[in-house]
Amino acid sequence: MTTILTVKAIAKRSKDTLLQDAAGAAALVVILVVGLHLPAFV
Repeated sequence: MTTILTVKAIAKRSKDTLLQDAAGAAALVVILVVGLHLPAFV
């Protein structure tokens, strides 16, 4: 139960940068996928 409350508190405090963090995470996933598929293109 404490972990859930901690995650909720962190989400409330970082509401301003949550969208930027999500965009950064999505960019990292795209880079990872492209990097893993790059040898297939060469």
